[in-house]
Amino acid sequence: MINVNKDALVSAIATKTDQSKKDVEMVIDTMIEEVTKSLQAGNKVTLTGFGTFKVSARAARVGINPQTKASIQIPAMTVPKFTAGKALKEAVK
Repeated sequence: MINVNKDALVSAIATKTDQSKKDVEMVIDTMIEEVTKSLQAGNKVTLTGFGTFKVSARAARVGINPQTKASIQIPAMTVPKFTAGKALKEAVK
């Protein structure tokens, strides 16, 4: 299994679309920035066929420190979540 990082993704898209790597990287950076801004505002971002990014609230809970076995309080937080779309799920099957 090969890990595809941002540079590999930029190279693949630039090759396939005959665009410069600089332009493709700017588009990817802008997409990530806009998705992040939308999630910070509490909005959901849906890319039809790919999936949905959304924000989920996690309640506070008590956890256990694995080294000391002591109980610790884990605070409530909001976290980003991604749900794969139908087309992505089918392609990966």
